[in-house]
Amino acid sequence: MSVKALGRLSPSDGQPTMKAVVTMGNGGYDQLVYCDVARPTPGPTEVLVQVRAAGMNNTEINTRLGWYSSSVNKSTAEASEAEQVAPTQKADGGWNAATPFPFIQGTDCCGIVTEVGLAANRLLLGRRVLVRACMRPDGFSSPENIWMGSDFDGAFAQFVRVPASEAFPVNCNWSDAELATIPCAYGTAENMIHRAGVRKGMRVLVAGASGGVGSAAVQLAKRRGAHVIGITTSAKMDDVRAAGADHVIDRGATPLEALGKASVDVVVDNVAGARFGAMLDVLLRGGKYVSSGAISGPVVELDMRVFYLKDLTLIGCTGWDEPVFPNLISYIDRGEIRPLLARTYPLEKIAAAQQEFLKKSHVGNFVLIPPQT
Repeated sequence: MSVKALGRLSPSDGQPTMKAVVTMGNGGYDQLVYCDVARPTPGPTEVLVQVRAAGMNNTEINTRLGWYSSSVNKSTAEASEAEQVAPTQKADGGWNAATPFPFIQGTDCCGIVTEVGLAANRLLLGRRVLVRACMRPDGFSSPENIWMGSDFDGAFAQFVRVPASEAFPVNCNWSDAELATIPCAYGTAENMIHRAGVRKGMRVLVAGASGGVGSAAVQLAKRRGAHVIGITTSAKMDDVRAAGADHVIDRGATPLEALGKASVDVVVDNVAGARFGAMLDVLLRGGKYVSSGAISGPVVELDMRVFYLKDLTLIGCTGWDEPVFPNLISYIDRGEIRPLLARTYPLEKIAAAQQEFLKKSHVGNFVLIPPQT
């Protein structure tokens, strides 16, 4: 690969460099290039974070695949196979339309603040932080949002530059890798639970309960005093119970057969696909269905009669509300949640990590570790 291909990431003469994984475009694993790039410099209101650990999520795979494009109607796994055979560039393949290739992905970051801008909070210097990946540039009264690792360079590198306001110090005895499981998965789950108004005594059904977001949703709903029901494979039932589920049902069973009609207050579903309608069947009248993903397929069938006759509320969640990330930091500090770290990989082994991730044989999150020199 030529230096020219890196575009704005190419280091100039004498400029400090760092190791990073650069995603060159939509396509297969060959689009992930581990190389030397220019090390960023923080602006006046920014900080530079040395990345100690970077979590890995479905969203990085989906962005590389261009899965968010309206032209894609496959599951993430099916889209991955297709892109390996015949990659296509998609102008609307990112969260906010076009993805700024070539760029550095990585939504989850645990690291140490090593530099602060002239107008940034100097008390952050030397602190271990988690970065709030979902940022609201127009304030929390606006739904507009941008994401680290999707809209601008992220944490699959030795260093990342972020607004100082998005770096949150943490005080706990968790490892860097454990902390890196938190931002995207737990932020997304907490946002869904917050918006759905989950509270003590509610019955909450979580689809895909062994995944990163699903297992986080189980913990966070249980923390609020809900009765939590998880859906997973038979091999992972004990793990989902250990995460806090009161009741676990096999993915092979239909929710209606397992739970009965009108049996839950809230459905948290990042699976979607063919089972979307079945999730609405088990909701009580006035129930809420909340989602921030569709790993089994983005195109679903909706019987409008079920929707309006049951007075259901469908809630789509992308931008995190203001309390979400501060809440998570407080839960960590008080020991109210725990990380579910499935596996770690060196950053340069990202392709192997993503291939293993798509097998879905794990519980929790994968984390990449950049070089620490």
